[in-house]
Amino acid sequence: MPGTFLDPKSAGEVTAPTATAGAPSAPALTAPVRIGTGIGVWVRDLIISLAISAFIIIFLYQPVKVEGTSMMPSLEDQERIFVNKFVYRLEPIERGDIVVFRYPRDPSKSYIKRVIGMAGDRIRIDGGQVYVNDEALDEDYVPPAYTDSRSYPETSVPAHAFFVLGDHRSMSNDSRDFGPVNQSFIYGKAVFGYWPMDKLGRVR
Repeated sequence: MPGTFLDPKSAGEVTAPTATAGAPSAPALTAPVRIGTGIGVWVRDLIISLAISAFIIIFLYQPVKVEGTSMMPSLEDQERIFVNKFVYRLEPIERGDIVVFRYPRDPSKSYIKRVIGMAGDRIRIDGGQVYVNDEALDEDYVPPAYTDSRSYPETSVPAHAFFVLGDHRSMSNDSRDFGPVNQSFIYGKAVFGYWPMDKLGRVR
């Protein structure tokens, strides 16, 4: 049974029938010792574990390292997180999601930012205050120390695109610089931090 390990001292033993009185005793038979059995099981389990891990990393979750301070305090420089690469096949991208995408001006690089505007939204920034469809956006993930006074003229987010900003507004290169990001460039959602240990938990 998979996952069940037999005691090598008892597995495969064959016991001879009990000798009757006056009859010659039959020699005991024992199965040959299989030296490679334990190693074979270990190698098999290792291969299965590696295959499962590879599947998870390639198709579901990818561990990444955050480089830079543009998402502080939500994500710190050198923090390790898991990115879900499958989630947006099951559900739509939503405002507030922290997404990983290929940098539009150099697709060989990846950026991580927060979704602020959806397709069809009108976005403007007045002295650091973000407005979505003329309503001020409440951003509790941006502490006062991380705001700036930068303004941005009103723009409409095109179809199949998203307006993204870094939480550290004064230190972020984002849609204020390179414009809305097409959905085809977005390939994952930051979901879980695992290092350092004091940041262990769901990414918000």
